[in-house]
Amino acid sequence: QVQLVESGGGLVQAGASLRLSCAASGRTFSSYAMGWFRQAPGKERGFVAAISWSGYITNYADSLKGRFTISRDNAKNTVYLQMNSLKPDDTAVYYCAADLDLPRIREGECDYWGQGTQVTVSS
Repeated sequence: QVQLVESGGGLVQAGASLRLSCAASGRTFSSYAMGWFRQAPGKERGFVAAISWSGYITNYADSLKGRFTISRDNAKNTVYLQMNSLKPDDTAVYYCAADLDLPRIREGECDYWGQGTQVTVSS
Protein backbone atom coordinates (compact mmCIF):
# COMPACT_ATOMS: atom_id res chain seq x y z
CA GLN A 1 0.00 0.00 0.00
CA VAL A 2 1.24 3.45 -0.92
CA GLN A 3 -0.28 6.72 0.27
CA LEU A 4 0.48 9.90 -1.61
CA VAL A 5 0.15 13.47 -0.37
CA GLU A 6 0.71 16.40 -2.72
CA SER A 7 1.73 19.89 -1.64
CA GLY A 8 3.10 23.10 -3.10
CA GLY A 9 0.12 24.32 -5.08
CA GLY A 10 -1.16 27.86 -4.89
CA LEU A 11 -2.09 31.03 -6.72
CA VAL A 12 0.62 32.59 -8.89
CA GLN A 13 0.85 35.07 -11.73
CA ALA A 14 1.60 34.09 -15.28
CA GLY A 15 5.33 33.61 -15.82
CA ALA A 16 6.00 32.44 -12.27
CA SER A 17 7.35 29.10 -11.14
CA LEU A 18 6.08 26.53 -8.67
CA ARG A 19 7.46 23.27 -7.36
CA LEU A 20 4.99 20.60 -6.39
CA SER A 21 5.93 17.82 -4.02
CA CYS A 22 4.40 14.42 -3.49
CA ALA A 23 5.33 12.60 -0.30
CA ALA A 24 4.80 8.86 -0.31
CA SER A 25 4.37 6.51 2.60
CA GLY A 26 5.69 3.00 2.65
CA ARG A 27 9.13 1.46 2.53
CA THR A 28 8.85 0.40 -1.11
CA PHE A 29 8.64 3.88 -2.66
CA SER A 30 11.86 3.33 -4.60
CA SER A 31 10.23 0.38 -6.39
CA TYR A 32 7.50 2.52 -7.93
CA ALA A 33 7.37 4.58 -11.06
CA MET A 34 5.72 7.91 -10.31
CA GLY A 35 3.72 10.36 -12.32
CA TRP A 36 1.93 13.69 -12.33
CA PHE A 37 -1.45 14.35 -13.90
CA ARG A 38 -3.69 17.37 -13.98
CA GLN A 39 -7.36 18.10 -14.36
CA ALA A 40 -8.64 21.50 -15.38
CA PRO A 41 -12.26 22.54 -14.75
CA GLY A 42 -14.59 20.83 -17.19
CA LYS A 43 -11.81 18.68 -18.65
CA GLU A 44 -10.62 15.12 -18.22
CA ARG A 45 -7.56 14.33 -16.18
CA GLY A 46 -4.48 14.29 -18.39
CA PHE A 47 -0.91 13.05 -18.24
CA VAL A 48 1.79 15.56 -17.31
CA ALA A 49 5.00 13.63 -16.58
CA ALA A 50 6.36 10.30 -15.36
CA ILE A 51 9.60 9.06 -13.89
CA SER A 52 10.99 5.56 -13.49
CA TRP A 53 11.82 4.07 -10.11
CA SER A 54 15.50 4.91 -10.61
CA GLY A 55 14.89 8.40 -11.91
CA TYR A 56 16.86 7.68 -15.07
CA ILE A 57 13.84 7.64 -17.39
CA THR A 58 11.43 10.53 -17.66
CA ASN A 59 8.47 11.14 -19.94
CA TYR A 60 6.50 14.32 -20.55
CA ALA A 61 3.37 15.41 -22.29
CA ASP A 62 4.59 16.92 -25.55
CA SER A 63 3.01 20.29 -24.85
CA LEU A 64 4.85 20.61 -21.52
CA LYS A 65 8.38 19.62 -22.51
CA GLY A 66 10.88 22.31 -21.63
CA ARG A 67 8.72 23.99 -19.00
CA PHE A 68 8.03 21.17 -16.55
CA THR A 69 10.58 18.87 -14.93
CA ILE A 70 9.87 15.77 -12.88
CA SER A 71 12.39 14.44 -10.39
CA ARG A 72 12.51 12.22 -7.34
CA ASP A 73 14.44 11.71 -4.14
CA ASN A 74 14.10 8.11 -3.03
CA ALA A 75 15.82 8.83 0.26
CA LYS A 76 13.00 11.26 1.07
CA ASN A 77 10.18 9.21 -0.51
CA THR A 78 9.29 12.28 -2.54
CA VAL A 79 8.66 13.12 -6.18
CA TYR A 80 8.70 16.69 -7.47
CA LEU A 81 7.29 18.64 -10.36
CA GLN A 82 9.09 21.86 -11.18
CA MET A 83 6.86 24.11 -13.25
CA ASN A 84 8.32 27.17 -14.94
CA SER A 85 6.87 29.96 -17.08
CA LEU A 86 3.40 29.13 -15.88
CA LYS A 87 0.43 30.08 -18.01
CA PRO A 88 -3.26 30.51 -17.16
CA ASP A 89 -3.89 27.29 -19.13
CA ASP A 90 -1.83 25.44 -16.51
CA THR A 91 -4.56 26.10 -13.97
CA ALA A 92 -5.73 22.70 -12.71
CA VAL A 93 -5.73 20.27 -9.85
CA TYR A 94 -2.45 18.37 -10.00
CA TYR A 95 -2.38 14.74 -8.93
CA CYS A 96 0.49 12.46 -8.04
CA ALA A 97 0.28 8.77 -8.92
CA ALA A 98 2.30 5.60 -8.39
CA ASP A 99 2.54 2.26 -10.13
CA LEU A 100 5.14 -0.47 -10.42
CA ASP A 101 5.04 -0.21 -14.22
CA LEU A 102 6.16 2.98 -15.99
CA PRO A 103 4.06 2.40 -19.14
CA ARG A 104 0.97 2.11 -16.97
CA ILE A 105 1.80 5.51 -15.49
CA ARG A 106 1.83 7.05 -18.97
CA GLU A 107 -1.53 5.44 -19.71
CA GLY A 108 -3.02 6.71 -16.46
CA GLU A 109 -3.53 3.15 -15.24
CA CYS A 110 -2.03 3.80 -11.83
CA ASP A 111 -2.59 1.78 -8.71
CA TYR A 112 -2.31 4.71 -6.31
CA TRP A 113 -3.41 8.33 -6.47
CA GLY A 114 -3.07 11.35 -4.24
CA GLN A 115 -5.86 13.76 -3.41
CA GLY A 116 -4.49 16.55 -5.57
CA THR A 117 -3.24 20.10 -5.08
CA GLN A 118 -4.73 23.17 -6.75
CA VAL A 119 -2.59 25.33 -8.99
CA THR A 120 -4.11 28.58 -10.19
CA VAL A 121 -2.30 30.86 -12.62
CA SER A 122 -3.66 34.35 -13.05
CA SER A 123 -3.09 36.44 -16.16
